[in-house]
Amino acid sequence: MNVVRKMLFVLLATAVTLSGFAEGQKDQKAATSSKTTAGTKTPITFTFFTVDATEDMPFTDPVAKKITELTGVTLKVDRPVAGDQQAIPLMIASGQYPDLIYAKGDLTLLIEAGAVIPLDDLIAKRGKYIKELYGDQIVRLRNSVKDPHIYTVGTYGVKNGIWDTDGCMQIQHAVLKELGYPKIETLDDYANALRAYMKKYPTINGQKTIGLSLLIDTWQWYIDLSNPGNYVIGFPDDGQWIVDQKTLDAQYKFLHPEMYRYYKWLNQLYHEGLLDPESFTQKEDVWKAKIASGRVLGIAYPRWGYGDARTSLIQQGMPERTYAYLPIVADKKYKSPMLKDYGFSGGWGIAISKSCKDPERAFEFLDWYCSEEAQILVNWGLKDVNYVIQNGKRVVPEKEQKWADTDPDYSKKTGVGRWVYPFPQRGTAYIDSTGNYITRTSPETIIKNYLPVEKETLAAYGKKMWIDFFPKPEELGISRHGQVWQYALPPETNAKVAEADEYIKNALVRIIMGKPEDFDKSWAKIVSDLKAMGIEEANKVVSRLIKEKVEMWSKKP
Repeated sequence: MNVVRKMLFVLLATAVTLSGFAEGQKDQKAATSSKTTAGTKTPITFTFFTVDATEDMPFTDPVAKKITELTGVTLKVDRPVAGDQQAIPLMIASGQYPDLIYAKGDLTLLIEAGAVIPLDDLIAKRGKYIKELYGDQIVRLRNSVKDPHIYTVGTYGVKNGIWDTDGCMQIQHAVLKELGYPKIETLDDYANALRAYMKKYPTINGQKTIGLSLLIDTWQWYIDLSNPGNYVIGFPDDGQWIVDQKTLDAQYKFLHPEMYRYYKWLNQLYHEGLLDPESFTQKEDVWKAKIASGRVLGIAYPRWGYGDARTSLIQQGMPERTYAYLPIVADKKYKSPMLKDYGFSGGWGIAISKSCKDPERAFEFLDWYCSEEAQILVNWGLKDVNYVIQNGKRVVPEKEQKWADTDPDYSKKTGVGRWVYPFPQRGTAYIDSTGNYITRTSPETIIKNYLPVEKETLAAYGKKMWIDFFPKPEELGISRHGQVWQYALPPETNAKVAEADEYIKNALVRIIMGKPEDFDKSWAKIVSDLKAMGIEEANKVVSRLIKEKVEMWSKKP
């Protein structure tokens, strides 16, 4: 009965939210009496739902205003409430859709419901910049062999430079310096460093020192609990899958015989007091506050997930409490996969719904987004405000760069970088018609923008960049299939994987907190339970999809 009541509450709340889409569309239809033509700047507002937004995103910052000035388009951004995973299914149940939708893996549900329109004809006739951006990679936007239509554009760069990394695991510069910059390559090395520093400094700034702290509250568990498990045994990020590059067969990662190693290590850390006991219950704001206090020695999370806490450390005059990025593996027989070249995977992107008030105008907007003009704007900001031209090169003034480095709200205030994801991206390695990189990221700017403490740590190890610690992309090879986490799986397979994911998340927490002497027995039960749930059937489906995708990509666009 409680479950039923809860579902009714969720449905009612979502219905109210979705009705907002309908009202927004009515308002716009009243304001826009006739269809617009290509190239027009007549004002129009598109409703845009993105499953990844975690906060309200008003389209009012300087970059957003410039986008509206150039295109006439204003976006009314909507998002799930409190990480709700049912937003897309409930949207489909209601039959009411925003104009533009970024659904990630739930794209399949929208396609099967006929909720989004194919873009093939529009691309062929009017997709000047889309064709320019994607080139021969446009085939990777196709949905599947059985349904080869293109429904989305955007989300990830087509031509990316592998010049930067957040590493597999991170540790404070202060720890490395105190310990004489030891070689830290394995999980045991990492634990030894935490152990030695915590023994010497049980408190930092008057608060208890924390060794390793995890964030696994909602979807973050995929990042902070699931992914490191395959990284430390040499497998790259394919979501919940490990893929054999020779056979292209996929396996739900927790069935792999080596996956236990990271979790057995966490079990050891937990019982020794090196792992934050609140790792399994803390919310994101609490976790970030701990990092910003300077007392968390180690994390295993990408920089994009805690950037504001890092900026806070710098603001407070504690740059030594920011992190070095390390290629940690379970033991030296493995190669860290962090610099793996995945190529362009296609997959996720922004779709135009069947309810869109003006699909041609929406397409025109997405096509413009692929242009150099748009890409420079969203990545660099406004000329002579956020960047200047010096000797033909775009340069971020020192004052502006300092603002970007020290203000957690820089992107919100300026719009720089705020409207890059999940829209089309040329990629960090793309050089535009003026000879400049299309984004602010380049090997030169990366090195230039390192903190003094980062340069000190790198110099101590005889390195110039963080990537110098890691096996090079050439050693790791280019992925033949992209990344599986970007695949749109059939709904029944998605449901099976979701069931397995929910089980494994809870099982991992229990096994990490469980008695060390029971670990092996408990891990065997996890594997047995997953097989009993039928996850091996999902292995077959994903393996087939990978092989079909590789075959489809091999054909000329």
